Amino acid sequence: MTLFHINFMTITLWDVIDVLLVAYIFYRLMHILRGTRAVPMVMGLLLLFMLSFFAQLLQLGTLSYLIENVGAIWLIAFVILFQPELRRILIILGQSRIVRYFVKVEEPQVVDEVCTAIERMSRKGIGALVVLAREVGLKAIVETGVKLEAELSAPLLETIFFPNTPLHDGAVIIQDGVIEAASCLLPLSQGSRIEPGLGTRHRAAMGITEESDAVVVVVSEETSIISLAVGGRLVRNIDAAALRQHLSSLFGPRGSAEPVMPQVATA
Repeated sequence: MTLFHINFMTITLWDVIDVLLVAYIFYRLMHILRGTRAVPMVMGLLLLFMLSFFAQLLQLGTLSYLIENVGAIWLIAFVILFQPELRRILIILGQSRIVRYFVKVEEPQVVDEVCTAIERMSRKGIGALVVLAREVGLKAIVETGVKLEAELSAPLLETIFFPNTPLHDGAVIIQDGVIEAASCLLPLSQGSRIEPGLGTRHRAAMGITEESDAVVVVVSEETSIISLAVGGRLVRNIDAAALRQHLSSLFGPRGSAEPVMPQVATA
């Protein structure tokens, strides 16, 4: 279906859809890569492409010949340089809501690792504050802590929160199966109906979930009680099995917006 004409060009509906799709793909890629080491690499590759374009435009024979001959290895170099970022993009695509709706996938490893670490820390009386990011980015929160960008594992989480270690205070931010940062500062909830016995960890958990769609797991250092915060609401005194069930409902196949959360305390 033709929409309009620009001089000799005919613009159809499919042309508009094509451009919008490409723009959206580039937007999502830049959103994923933003704040990572890949950004300078992308700029370097763009510079090479621009150099190649101008070399051909200005008919610089020697430079064009050199760029064309090394162009064959650009794809290999791209895969090598961007291996972590490409892996992260594929993980995000594989865990997208569209894919989870049509394809039954395994429960993400993040649920296993987090639940295992939380259960162990609860038994040992180690306080913890674990933030699981979802759609809303937490870059501003990540910048308040120490960037790690480490692969998530239960032993690493336990090591971070072990008492008297440099990073045990504050929150750990996890996104797409990666521990982005530790010792992060979270906004405290200002709700007037917060239970009096709640400490700073619980107020911080409720505070960040009031401002984002993140899911937060808390282990009380004083009581070893496990709590879960979602959407500014807090469930206290849940066991490891209940925690796994709640997190699976959020991050597992066809995850819902919120888990079923009984005994809710609202800020």
